[in-house]
Amino acid sequence: MTEHPPEANVRDYAIITFTYWVFTLTDGALRMLVLLYLHDIGYAPLEIASLFLFYEFFGVVTNFLGGWVGARFGLKSTLWSGLVLQLTALGMLAVGAGALTVPYVMIAQGLSGIAKDLTKMSSKSYIKLVLPEHDRQGLMRWVALLTGSKNTLKGIGFFLGGVLLDTVGFRMGCAMMAAAIAAVLVVAWRKLPAAAGRSKAKVSLRSLVPPPGPIRWLSASRLFLFGSRDVWFVLALPIFLGSSLGWAFAEVGAFLALWIIGYGLVQAAAPRYVGSKGDASGRRPPDARRLGLWTVGLVVPLAAILAGLALELPPEIVLIVGLAAFGVVFASNSAIHSFLIVAYAEGDKVAMRVGFYYMANAMGRLTGTLLSGAVFQAAGQGRVGLMACIAVSIAFVLASAGLCVPLAAAEDRARG
Repeated sequence: MTEHPPEANVRDYAIITFTYWVFTLTDGALRMLVLLYLHDIGYAPLEIASLFLFYEFFGVVTNFLGGWVGARFGLKSTLWSGLVLQLTALGMLAVGAGALTVPYVMIAQGLSGIAKDLTKMSSKSYIKLVLPEHDRQGLMRWVALLTGSKNTLKGIGFFLGGVLLDTVGFRMGCAMMAAAIAAVLVVAWRKLPAAAGRSKAKVSLRSLVPPPGPIRWLSASRLFLFGSRDVWFVLALPIFLGSSLGWAFAEVGAFLALWIIGYGLVQAAAPRYVGSKGDASGRRPPDARRLGLWTVGLVVPLAAILAGLALELPPEIVLIVGLAAFGVVFASNSAIHSFLIVAYAEGDKVAMRVGFYYMANAMGRLTGTLLSGAVFQAAGQGRVGLMACIAVSIAFVLASAGLCVPLAAAEDRARG
């Protein structure tokens, strides 16, 4: 049975979750604003991809060190720092178009990348502190709810970014989002306890790397999983929709938003079906073997999209249907991943373990973002370029699924 967490913990978690929701909304909108605006003023795909490199690279560094900071100083410090950095990044971008040089935007995106991962690590670590240690069913539901709602809001953020660009413009859009971040920053600073998530023992930098075991293999699988998505979804797809299919900014933003919203809803519902059959109290939470099966399943929608584009079927139909199927399977995978890392993490080391895991996630996004621009441009952009990116995605999926084999063995050894 699911045990109920203390009321004070639920209140603090609600504050952190709401703060993370507002951040996620602005982060998704900012990404779409930058991507569409810079492509519109003449940046090439590889140039746009390079602008996000600092965002993803600093995500790698932040997740690695952010877990140590959270364990040593508490999760409030990491959450508040992330909000301050996002406010700074938005302020930097709320300038005239003439100031938006490649180095300048890369620095702003770097700050935004640090901000995103500090807030994400803080929110997902805190859920381990809310629930009783052995309540795995409750943990699965709470993690899925947080992750699913976050991605739903990220999708709304994509739509918001397109709408802001079409209505108030790039500069005013950034300024409006900065005001929203400033508001939740004040609430988080005043209401959250300083010590939450702080490790009782001395935390060394050496302890940031987990010992050999499930967390290492799960992190490696996560790297390839998110690389498989971003290698075609993060840059090649929106540019293809805008340039090859002639969609307006708001249409591109709305389409990606609907996909992310649906993705988030599936994640939130995942505990109902991703686990194996349990006792009368509900389904048993998923394990590494179940994750491997769901990961292999990603090949089916990707191969179908690739075949549809190769046969020159109507691209709108191919992408809409294919992305819907891909989203269901990918969201289920992500929900299992998010549950397993929190379940594997040990007590007051949760911030460090979650930080290490999301470092691998950021490395996957970094690799996928860079390859998305490079492969799409090298293959000639358009339909052929998108097909090339999807082919790379399939290879990444197979790598992620293959890593679930040693993960299952490590999971068995950890159980004794």
